[in-house]
Amino acid sequence: MTIRQVAEALGAEIAQNEFEDAELAGAYTSDLLSDVMANAHDGGALITIQAHKNTVAVATLVDISVIVVCNFRPLPEDMLEAAKDEGIAVIRTRENQFTVSGKLYKALNKE
Repeated sequence: MTIRQVAEALGAEIAQNEFEDAELAGAYTSDLLSDVMANAHDGGALITIQAHKNTVAVATLVDISVIVVCNFRPLPEDMLEAAKDEGIAVIRTRENQFTVSGKLYKALNKE
């Protein structure tokens, strides 16, 4: 499942759309960025409410392909610019992390 297919499946908006539409290798849900650095996997999605530039920095360290921001948090311009510079997609949804995690788990394991 590609990043654009994930956004469509979640009914999420693509807030930063300059990225390679890669196949996702999985997902990780956390709001603690040190936890993400220790446990997230390359080529996956990060599901979080952390909407700031540091989230992009951490995503870059662990080669995250897409950041899924939940609860329709506002997205600061510097975060979106950093994500654009790194080629990381940012999508935003009104749903919470639990719901998004379940939907994405189901979608990724269908294939």
